[in-house]
Amino acid sequence: MTTSEPPRSREQRKQDVLLRLEKDEDAWVATASAAGEPHLMPLSFVWEQSTLLMCTRRTNPTLRNLESGDRPVQVTLGHTRDVVHITGTAVLVPTPELPSASADAFAAKVVWDPRNSDPSYTFFRVVPQRVQAWREANEIPGRDLMTDGAWLV
Repeated sequence: MTTSEPPRSREQRKQDVLLRLEKDEDAWVATASAAGEPHLMPLSFVWEQSTLLMCTRRTNPTLRNLESGDRPVQVTLGHTRDVVHITGTAVLVPTPELPSASADAFAAKVVWDPRNSDPSYTFFRVVPQRVQAWREANEIPGRDLMTDGAWLV
């Protein structure tokens, strides 16, 4: 890694993370099966109620991996020179049980409404437990912005 700019403060990094969560539309979602087989999938999201609201088909390995509810999920935004890592837990929300305001927010942001698609689409919320953010090697110290579900700044 190269270092060309001074490191951002943790406060600035948190603000940058929150802006990215508000503006970005897609993220990489990593899960693992009960047998430990990894699966990586790009999914759209909306940052709502301090969670990432996402949606995919029930047949997608991502959702199947999350159905047990006891395995972590890793969500990554950005690229290698401006990355946000979010480790959390997933809570499945069947489409008929999702509040209309949440589904509307998702549809408005990603310009696609799963409620009008195949009924196998299911929403889930990623509840962040750990958030890390850095751009260059000089930001690796202090990259933890949230641990145990609580912001550090």
